Amino acid sequence: MARRHTLILCGLAIAAAGCTVGPDYQRPDVSVPATYRGADEGLATGTGGQTFSGLAWTSVFPDPDLQALIRTALAKNYDVRVAAARILQAQSLATIAGSQAYPTVEGSISAPYSGYTGSDRPATYLDYTFAPQAGFGAAWELDFWGRFRRTSEAAQAELLASEDARYAVIATLVAQVGQAYLSLRALDLSLDISNRTVVSRKQSLELVQARLDGGVAGILDVRQAETLLYTATRSIPDIQRQIVQTENFINVLLGQNPGPVKRGRPLEQQIAAPGLPPGLPSDLLTRRPDVRQAEQLLVAANAQIGVSKALLYPQITLSAFLGGGSVNLDGTSYGPFGVFSVLPQVTLPIFNMGRLRANVEYNEALAQEAGLRYQQVLQQAFREVADALVEIRKRQEFRQQQELLVNALSDASEVAKQRYEGGVSSYLEVLDTERQYFEAEIQLVQSKRDESVAVVLLYKALGGGWQSEAPRASADGGKVAGVGAGAAQ
Repeated sequence: MARRHTLILCGLAIAAAGCTVGPDYQRPDVSVPATYRGADEGLATGTGGQTFSGLAWTSVFPDPDLQALIRTALAKNYDVRVAAARILQAQSLATIAGSQAYPTVEGSISAPYSGYTGSDRPATYLDYTFAPQAGFGAAWELDFWGRFRRTSEAAQAELLASEDARYAVIATLVAQVGQAYLSLRALDLSLDISNRTVVSRKQSLELVQARLDGGVAGILDVRQAETLLYTATRSIPDIQRQIVQTENFINVLLGQNPGPVKRGRPLEQQIAAPGLPPGLPSDLLTRRPDVRQAEQLLVAANAQIGVSKALLYPQITLSAFLGGGSVNLDGTSYGPFGVFSVLPQVTLPIFNMGRLRANVEYNEALAQEAGLRYQQVLQQAFREVADALVEIRKRQEFRQQQELLVNALSDASEVAKQRYEGGVSSYLEVLDTERQYFEAEIQLVQSKRDESVAVVLLYKALGGGWQSEAPRASADGGKVAGVGAGAAQ
C-alpha cells in the first residue's frame, strides 16, 4: 500500500511539472527600416532574388591565393580556436544544466564492524557486530515550477550565443585577411610605380646633366632633377617597410610566424563594386552573427527570470533507497534481508529578508539591459551597412576622378618635358608636373584599395563571410560537434 501511495504521489508530481513560471521569450519590437539608406544609389538591381549579402566569401574574393590564405586563417587563427574552446565550455554547461531535471542514482556499499574489549564492559554488550549492506540511492527534485527547464533554456541560449560569437570572429577574420591582402597588393603596386619613377627620373637627370655639360642648362636644373629623383627614392624604403609589416600581420592572422606572403592577382583584379542589391534590413536579424548573439543572450537573460521566480515556490524532493544486507552478532547471522525507503520532502521559503524577491528584480533588470543591448547592436548594424554603401559609392566616384587627374597630369608631364627640351620653359615646370603626377599615381593606388576595402566592409556589415566554408574548429584544430541552430552552411 505504501508503494502504491508513493507511485501516486510521483504521478501527480510529474503531471504538475508542466507548470513553468517566468515569461516566455518574445523577440522585442524593433524599428527596422524598409530599405538601407543609400541602397538604391549606385548599386544594380539583382536578378533572381540574389543579394550581395548572400554570396559566399569565395565569390567576393576571387583570387585563389587570397582564398588559400583565408582558409588557412579559418583553420589556424587563434581567435577562432579560442572561440571554439568557449563553445566546448558552453556545451558542458548546457549538459550540466539539462541534467538537473533528472534523478540522480548512486550505488553504495558499507560493511561496519564493531568490536568490544575489556572485562568490565556491560553484559549486554556483544563481542562484535558486523552488518554489511549494499544498495542504490536515488534523489529527484521535481521540477514543479520549471526552474530546471528555465535553467536549461538559458544554458542552451548561451551555447548558441557562443556559437554566434565564433561566427562573428570568423566574419571579422575573413574581412581582416581580405583587407590586409588588398593593402599588400596596393603597396606592391605603389612600389612598382616608385621603382618605375626612379628609373625614369634617373634618365631625366642624365639628360639634364648632359645639357649642363653642353652649356644648355644650368646647375639649378640639375639640382631640381636630383630633387625629383630623391623624392621617388626616399619613398621606396618606407613602402618596403610597410610591405614587410603587412606580411607579418597577415601571418599572425593565419596563426603563423612572420614570413613572406604569396601574391596572386594584381590589385585591379581583386574586388569590384557589387552588382547586386544588399538585401533587406530585416535579414540582419538572422544573418549578422553579432545580432544573433545579442538576441541569444537576451533569451538567456529572459529564462533566468523564470529560474529566480521558481525559487519563490515550494521545492519538492523525493529520495529513495533500495538495497540488501545482513547482520552478524557474535557469530550469529541474520539475513539476508532487503531494505526499501522513500522520503518525500517539501521545502517552502518563509522568511529571507526579501532576498529571493530581490533576485527576481535583479534578473528582470538584466533582461532589460540585454534587450536594450540587442536593439543597440541591431541599430549599429543598420548604420554600418548605410555607411558602407555610401563609402563604396563615394570611393568609386573619387577613384574615377583620380583616374582623370592622373591622365591629365601624365599628359602635362610629357608636355612639360618637351617644352623644357625645346628650350621654351625652365626645368621648374617639369619639377612641378612630375611631382604632382607621382603623388597622383600613388593616390590612385590608394583610392583603388579604399574602394575594394569598402566592398569588404559592406560584405561584413551585411553579415557575410561565415556562412560558407567556415569549419567548426575546436581549440586544437579538430571538429566541434554540431551545436544548436545556425550551423555553418
